[in-house]
Amino acid sequence: MAGIKDVAAEAGLSAATVSRVLNGHPSVSEDARRRVTDAVERLGYRPNAVARSLRTDQTRTLGLVISDVMNPYFTELARSVEEEARALGYSVIIGNADERPDLQDHHVTTLLDRRIDGLLVSPTDGGSPGMLGAARAGTPMVFVDRWIPGVDVPVVRSDGRAAVRDLVAHLHALGHRRLAIIAGPAATTTGRERVDAFREALAAHSLELPDAYIGQGDFQAGSGRRVTEGFLDLAEPPEVVFAADNLMALGALDAIRARGLRVPDDIGLAAFDDIPWFVHTDPPVTAIAQPTRELGRAAVRALVDRIEGRPGASVTLPARLVVRRSCGESEPGIEPSPSPVRRSTP
Repeated sequence: MAGIKDVAAEAGLSAATVSRVLNGHPSVSEDARRRVTDAVERLGYRPNAVARSLRTDQTRTLGLVISDVMNPYFTELARSVEEEARALGYSVIIGNADERPDLQDHHVTTLLDRRIDGLLVSPTDGGSPGMLGAARAGTPMVFVDRWIPGVDVPVVRSDGRAAVRDLVAHLHALGHRRLAIIAGPAATTTGRERVDAFREALAAHSLELPDAYIGQGDFQAGSGRRVTEGFLDLAEPPEVVFAADNLMALGALDAIRARGLRVPDDIGLAAFDDIPWFVHTDPPVTAIAQPTRELGRAAVRALVDRIEGRPGASVTLPARLVVRRSCGESEPGIEPSPSPVRRSTP
């Protein structure tokens, strides 16, 4: 493998000049810069990132700890983070917490041991010890999607309250009155916020949210199935189930179909966190879409600002309602029925 002395010999320059070129020193002439670049390309030389980090105290590496890599929302978020980081000259190492605080701490510790320059985290709960310790120690950090109140870290997230209001108004206009929610974990800000937004939106239409219509999920498909089965067993089941994330919505859909029921003829379904294949289900799922790619890019920029000594501002972007046909909406060009579709008791 070629080293810096080989590059110097190939370029006909001193090793010190080659080092200055590779480290972006402004005093190097354009001719020397061109000769070093050509030599690097011919030899296939790769700088030693570890050795360079010891000199500069930077590794040009970011850590990203996401809540669940199996969730398509976080998969898209990770891709956006990686793309923006690469555009800014950084690499990304990803850790999957799998919604477990202990795994979150494991990844945070491992990433810090690798001397990352900064950390992006989507907290799994109210704050695992290792992650909170890193934040309080002054590690450049940004929370993305979820956050921890009281921790002085910039937050990049979407605000879904207006979109939830739009969803409830849409369902009310369709004639639905019995609306239930599969909630996310109460320990997460997104879990609490979506339930609160749903309850407030119902109240605006003089609708209540009975305890029987709130099912506690965990942002996993299995909980969506379990909660929906409970809804379907009620003497008066809901007319529409709103799942607070996409995986729980898929679990709800499995439970509905396992009973031999159809969406939306027997029961409607809506979801928070739109995903690409919702348009391919039968019927396509009405969902609230977050600006995932924009969130990933904004999170990286906020973190790089912190790494480079700038404040790093919090960013909040609006989510939006995407109306499809899983709640009894009419086909394009077909007038809606004068009365709402009601679910028959199994």
